[in-house]
Amino acid sequence: MFKHEKVLWITRTAVFIAATVALQALTVSTIPPPATQFVTGAIVNMMLILAVMTCKLPSGLTVAAVTPIMPTLLGFGPLWPIVPFIAVSNMVLVTAWHFIGNIKLPSRYISYIIALIVAAVAKFCVLYFGVVQIAIPHILGLPEGSAPHTLLSFMFSYPQLITASAGGVCAVILLPAIKKAVRIV
Repeated sequence: MFKHEKVLWITRTAVFIAATVALQALTVSTIPPPATQFVTGAIVNMMLILAVMTCKLPSGLTVAAVTPIMPTLLGFGPLWPIVPFIAVSNMVLVTAWHFIGNIKLPSRYISYIIALIVAAVAKFCVLYFGVVQIAIPHILGLPEGSAPHTLLSFMFSYPQLITASAGGVCAVILLPAIKKAVRIV
């Protein structure tokens, strides 16, 4: 990788991280619960997909790993023990989009639809098993039936499938314009 390419990679990746964290902060501070999770989640997933589809896999993976950490550092993100599970699920989403969304089919939208379905289901599975089945009962030690257990279990179950899918739809709509803006066609 040439020096110019490295600078471009760092810049694009940093812009995606900054924009994603800024959008998270904006939605968390302006949208009341429970809509917050759905809007914020869809936006974050959209940004992850746009990052990987316009800036390649290393940028997408970096954005996927960093975006759950930054909001927690700033005081509006998830609990620390859950952050690694979110980062891994984001990386699974990004990886699926990279490999499936870039398959050359007669219509690129067919590969996008397949990527959307596979990535959303994969992210949901990682979060459900990681957070609901492992983190909540074993790492956080929350008793089953308690309000925090119930709330977190809900937050990391089917809403994750909805937000990953909604983010994918939004990304597919915006992708041609974003690719043109960063001169990657």
